[in-house]
Amino acid sequence: MSRKAYLSILEEELRPATGCTEPIALAYAAARMRDLLGAWPTRVRAEVSGNIIKNVKSVVVPNTGGLRGIGAAIAAGIVAGDAEKILQVIAHAPEEQHAAIQRYARETPIEVVCADSPRLLDIRLTGWLEASQGGEPSYAAVHIADSHSCIVREEKDGRLLLERPSGSSPEDCLTDRSTLNVADILEFANTIDPAEVAGLLDQQIDCNLAIAQAGLDGNWGANIGSVLLEYDADNLQTQAKAWAAAGSDARMSGCELPVVILSGSGNQGITASVPVVKYAGHLGVDREKLYRALLVSDLVTIEQKSGIGRLSAYCGAVSAGVGAGAGIAYLLDGSFEAIAHTIVNAVAILSGTICDGAKPSCAAKIAASVDAGILGYHMYKASQEFKSGDGIVTKGVDGTIANIGVLATEGMRQTDRTILEIMTERCC
Repeated sequence: MSRKAYLSILEEELRPATGCTEPIALAYAAARMRDLLGAWPTRVRAEVSGNIIKNVKSVVVPNTGGLRGIGAAIAAGIVAGDAEKILQVIAHAPEEQHAAIQRYARETPIEVVCADSPRLLDIRLTGWLEASQGGEPSYAAVHIADSHSCIVREEKDGRLLLERPSGSSPEDCLTDRSTLNVADILEFANTIDPAEVAGLLDQQIDCNLAIAQAGLDGNWGANIGSVLLEYDADNLQTQAKAWAAAGSDARMSGCELPVVILSGSGNQGITASVPVVKYAGHLGVDREKLYRALLVSDLVTIEQKSGIGRLSAYCGAVSAGVGAGAGIAYLLDGSFEAIAHTIVNAVAILSGTICDGAKPSCAAKIAASVDAGILGYHMYKASQEFKSGDGIVTKGVDGTIANIGVLATEGMRQTDRTILEIMTERCC
């Protein structure tokens, strides 16, 4: 894969977002729907895939005064959203609008339907504006699919305003990720001019460290980051886990600071970057080496996710924790052998960890995933490894990564349905 392709992938993936990306995708669709309608709709229907329900149900929507859920995300987008900001659609909603968001969510009929859709990420919002003097109500509809910010259809009062060709996927517009492999990732990281990635990576470092610090300074979620530091504050491995977990602590509980996401996820963006930054600071490496280690971490995470998809029953924090382990292996050793063994060992430890939605326990899964990534490297240094034939581990690091994609997309399909049934009390 060419240097240009790798740069394109990073530009597509490393994007700022305020709030968990699933409710923010709903808010983005809602803001766009309101713009098409020209007013706040008097009633709304949301047809969403099960994974959207799963990932919005328990997370706090930022700038809403602590509201959770699909109705809150839609209300925030309608009342205060700026659709031009896309994944930062409600980033700048002033506090004086919080009451209006809460009132709209409370007083407006917002119907939520679990859509019968083959897409794991599927959002269809329709809003109606009741006509005066008995006329027909006006309506507008917006459809987002496959990618959090990709609108595939817009409609108003029977007129089709936008539609992608039938059967197309937003992923078709992205740089091909299918040929990502660890050897080429390492070569790219070693040879790229740091100036070409400095802007992207500086933003990732600054934003994700800031929300991690906020997570440690405040009282967010289950405070996993703070709990970890209470009993082992001087241990570097614990610090790496705790800072990553703290970023999720804050983000899942409505912190209004932006995160630079990865594979469509802020938690993955935090997990792939913050532990690497903490290790780099402890080792005293220069900025250039930190950039190269982050490239390894980010791209190894993306390679794993390319076979899994944006949303899945497979916890994305695991992929990012493995990526962080690879980035730390780059800092401590730098060889292909060290990075490949770290990845395989880490994948074998935690693969199959379920995603049961966005919520405070994500921080604990992040801590466990970072721990597995670092343990994978320590196993390599101790000349220990999981070998081909040990469960899903197969010959070659990229082969094992491919097996993860099969496990997530085929093996865990029913798991995803069962998780959703449990979370919705079997009513969806």
